[in-house]
Amino acid sequence: MIRLGVLVSGRGSNLQAIVDAIKAGRLKAQISVVISDNPNAYAIKRCEKEGIECKVVERKDFSSRKEFEKELSRILKEKGVELVVLAGFMRVLSGEFLKNFPDRVINIHPSLIPAFQGLDAQRRAVEFGVKFSGCTVHIVDESVDGGPVIVQAVVPVLPQDTPESLSERILKWEHKILPQAIQWFSEGRVKLEGRKVIVEGARYGELPVNPALEIFPCFR
Repeated sequence: MIRLGVLVSGRGSNLQAIVDAIKAGRLKAQISVVISDNPNAYAIKRCEKEGIECKVVERKDFSSRKEFEKELSRILKEKGVELVVLAGFMRVLSGEFLKNFPDRVINIHPSLIPAFQGLDAQRRAVEFGVKFSGCTVHIVDESVDGGPVIVQAVVPVLPQDTPESLSERILKWEHKILPQAIQWFSEGRVKLEGRKVIVEGARYGELPVNPALEIFPCFR
């Protein structure tokens, strides 16, 4: 069972998806700590309801980004965290932070990266007129949403879509592929070869999720 540290900034729906997958027995993991950089994040209330330890660490309380990240690292290490999960954490982490958890920090992003990296991905997808968007779980590097891809889910963009309607459909897939990626880490199956991530024994080449879901039935 892998020990998780989850970093959040907002409502925490992906945090809840992880919690629900653990409670359902789909995901073999333990959330050792949740850290929020936002004292008003709804994710904190989710932690209170689920009995999960949550710490608030605000950037404004530290003299520098380096000191802020040192505190994040201290807490995560103190809790024995083996995988750091960014679940709506709205800060870019430095290379110095990432060195503390080499290739063990993952993020969920609402686009098929490298398309629409950064903020407002769903709005930009709708405005650009793409026919497909989706979501990606990737290993975090020093770029913004540009790290090696673990798994992606494809979501059609409809002519009548708004950023909100597209976001809602993408979010359903985020709640599947993030727990799935964590489970692959828990099983020790995630291997990094250069920029290419290989999940050993996974089924590749199917849609709408590649590699295919294992702990959830694929749905449309």
